[in-house]
Amino acid sequence: MNVNNNLLATNEKTEDSESIYSCPVMTAIDVIGGKWKVIILYQLRGKTLRFGELKKAIPKITQKTLTQQLRALEEDKLLTRKVYAEIPPRVEYRTTELADKLNPALELLCGWGGEYQKAHQ
Repeated sequence: MNVNNNLLATNEKTEDSESIYSCPVMTAIDVIGGKWKVIILYQLRGKTLRFGELKKAIPKITQKTLTQQLRALEEDKLLTRKVYAEIPPRVEYRTTELADKLNPALELLCGWGGEYQKAHQ
């Protein structure tokens, strides 16, 4: 059996008999995959930002999508949301210790992205 068939058989076996979370890479992609989550985490690394600041930092994201992604990241314990009892309400977001462990990978992705852009100019 070649490597691809073996991997396919392993994936099928995993999905049939075990949780999909038995593969750490699949877990990571499931949690931070998609277009916006990694970008949000990258913008928040080492900072506390309000919703409007995040929206300005990621101009192509819609308000609805940003709200949904922030909720999902909070649910996955990758960021915290602090609401201040003010009018208008002030809400701040910051990454958790668990999310902070992604920072070296995010920095590597940023560096690789810059190299890719240079190579394709």
